[in-house]
Amino acid sequence: MQLSGFPAAEVEFDRAGRPAGDGGAAVRALAADRATTDLVVLCHGWDDGPATARELYAALASSLREVSDGRPIALACVLWPSRRYAASTGLEARLDLLRTLRPEHAPTIDAAADLVPALPARATARTAFAAAVLSVAAPGSQDVEDASAQLLTLPGGTVMDRLAKPASGFVEAARQLLDYLTYYELKTRAGDVGERGLAPLLGAIARPGLRVHLAGHGFGARLVTEAAKARPTASLGTLTLLQAALSHHVFAADGTLREILDRHVVTGPILVTHTAYDLVAGVAFEIASRITGLDHGCLGRDGTRETAEAVTAELLPAGGSYTWRPGVPHDLLADRFVHGHTDVCGPEIAHALLSAIAAS
Repeated sequence: MQLSGFPAAEVEFDRAGRPAGDGGAAVRALAADRATTDLVVLCHGWDDGPATARELYAALASSLREVSDGRPIALACVLWPSRRYAASTGLEARLDLLRTLRPEHAPTIDAAADLVPALPARATARTAFAAAVLSVAAPGSQDVEDASAQLLTLPGGTVMDRLAKPASGFVEAARQLLDYLTYYELKTRAGDVGERGLAPLLGAIARPGLRVHLAGHGFGARLVTEAAKARPTASLGTLTLLQAALSHHVFAADGTLREILDRHVVTGPILVTHTAYDLVAGVAFEIASRITGLDHGCLGRDGTRETAEAVTAELLPAGGSYTWRPGVPHDLLADRFVHGHTDVCGPEIAHALLSAIAAS
């Protein structure tokens, strides 16, 4: 398999992180080829199927070829069962999406759906609705950075009251709660695939002379960073987070990804693209802020926060010259070239990635 002339292979994981298809054999073979010095592992975000993911990989590969410096890189393309979220305006569609993410809890979600007509008028219905949908959330991924630790322990009525807006009321509050829960489920799934699926594969393909670089978009950033957390010191060349749906505090002193910096997992630069034009990545964090009254922003909108080592920079035109520092995040303001959440395949992104690889 090739993408724009680069050797490439796919690896597919199920929702629990178990390899599907060939079990990763194609990626193992690609990594074993001694002609490959740099393996770039690409991971999509909340796309709604493999076709969309493949389109992203093909577009990015085309840009990489456009700005290629001749380095013998290969591409490992991850496929995982993500879902598009916040794409519908209806409550029923959102409940259907939650059913697909948590099918074992369909009866509980059905009971919540029965309460929808009573949400505007009855406080007891609102409390019961929120309690029902919150009860289906997958355990183990709660943290304070995105308010999930608080949200999943608050009374249902309190959650609905905090999310309700004067003009739109409790139906809109229910929509926001379901959007947040979809975010949380995808966050959990991406983390499981990264930790249980991609991380063991990275361990299996490691060999002298091969540098591995991880690049994730949206929720794919969650997947690759969970894999990075499981890797030993100096085992990754670069880490690129494209419009990441992660908290802007993840690299702070008490952040969930701090150990990647402290253990020096990445030998080269860590790239973080961010832009105010990304109206998707920050949706769940805006909802979290409404629930807690605190600042919950995301990497894809803001870059890092409270991270002393972080380098403030800009995404440059293709051919621009970067000054990289090893092992630390580089906040690349991307307003000039990234004008939406999925606008991450241009030559400017490709050039930054190749420049970082050359410096690793």
